[in-house]
Amino acid sequence: MTSIKEDKAPKKVIPIQAAEQPRSFYEAHKRVYPRSISGLFMRWRWALVFLTQIIFYGLPWLEWGQRQMVLFDLGARRFYLFGLVLYPQDFIYLAGLLIICALALFLFTAVAGRLWCGFSCPQTVYTEIFMWIEQKVEGERSARIRLDQGGWTFEKIWKKSTKQLLWIVLSVWTGFTFVGYFVPIRELGVELLALQGGWQIFWVLFYGFATYGNAGYMREQVCKYMCPYARFQSAMFDKDTLIVSYDPVRGENRGPRKKNVDYKAQGLGDCIDCKLCVQVCPVGIDIRDGLQYECIGCGLCIDACNSIMDNMHYPRGLIRLTTQNGVAQGWKHAQILRRVLRPRVLIYSSILLALAVAMVVSLSLREPLKVDVIRDRASLARIAAGGKLENVFRLQVMNATETEQTYRVRVHGLEGIAVASETEVVVLPAETRGVAVRVQIPYGSAPAGSHPVYFDIDAVSGQGKVSEKSVFIVPR
Repeated sequence: MTSIKEDKAPKKVIPIQAAEQPRSFYEAHKRVYPRSISGLFMRWRWALVFLTQIIFYGLPWLEWGQRQMVLFDLGARRFYLFGLVLYPQDFIYLAGLLIICALALFLFTAVAGRLWCGFSCPQTVYTEIFMWIEQKVEGERSARIRLDQGGWTFEKIWKKSTKQLLWIVLSVWTGFTFVGYFVPIRELGVELLALQGGWQIFWVLFYGFATYGNAGYMREQVCKYMCPYARFQSAMFDKDTLIVSYDPVRGENRGPRKKNVDYKAQGLGDCIDCKLCVQVCPVGIDIRDGLQYECIGCGLCIDACNSIMDNMHYPRGLIRLTTQNGVAQGWKHAQILRRVLRPRVLIYSSILLALAVAMVVSLSLREPLKVDVIRDRASLARIAAGGKLENVFRLQVMNATETEQTYRVRVHGLEGIAVASETEVVVLPAETRGVAVRVQIPYGSAPAGSHPVYFDIDAVSGQGKVSEKSVFIVPR
């Protein structure tokens, strides 16, 4: 019988690794409760809130003559800007305006960082207004936190309801005003009261809902995750760009202390680690961690830190508007400002100034008359009474003024050529009129073929004169 020997050697135990816990790549949103603060930057923010909203809400109600001062009438394809009437053919001016705005953004960013984001961006402005309403209804930061963490009491219900009602009213009014730039706002008001105009109602509610959601709930998330400017702003920064900065040489080591002790003997810097700069930040970041793409450059942390420095009798400027070179090399304010006029800024400024001047000159020299000449395709040429050879053209005459105009039509380019139809055209204010024009030459006065001719159209009042080229056909 064959025996089987049992292996007595100890077996190596392989430990079973615990399954890795799944990790989330998305951080849970933590609501930011900004604390109110007073100071220079907060006053500037509110000044621009008032300025931008007075313009936005008030401009559609102002009139220029017998029409709305600023109106982008998409249905009639006319844009009214103060005394100007622009048409789709004037799209070049819109393109120029967008280029100027982009260059201005590049210039301001190169000089002083995210000025637009911190002070004038609609998201910033309406978030500030919504937070002001929230603060007035629910109280300061600590009161709002307690209210949200507490149960549903009568106080919480009426405060939340009042806040929501005010937010909704402001949002709907904002949507109404926005649509009032594209539909005459007085007519729009009458239509909405009569529950007429389905598309107008839709856009009022759509824009109002966007304002309510972005400024009431999303707030800093729009700046962090949705706005592309936050992502490519670093490409426009350099080490001489003015940004909100914390001075670690002066501030570290940070820590609490009593007001009248020699904190430097304890190895402490000027930062008392009160975290007030974090509490006032509308995006909830800690500026002491250095430059971050979430920072919108509002400067509220500067106001908060300066108030603490005043209380502690320390010099202001632990957090200040400065440059990376200024912090690293300890430059004074005058040295930092001298670096503002560097080549990059001068190039941006020169291009921006040239484009702005070109835009103004072009608008001032713009003819308030536009004409398109189209040949009548029904007949190339025909013999008219009196032995004349006749071509028919159609003129699209556009009156870009605010008054009725009479235009005189002439033609030249061939011997004996003349307009055989009415030579004067009456066009109403800001209207386009199509006119059939018969042009004749003596038969046999020109060889067969295509001959260039020129239509001269000028206003009797002197407001507008153009010349358009076309072709007169002489058959074989």
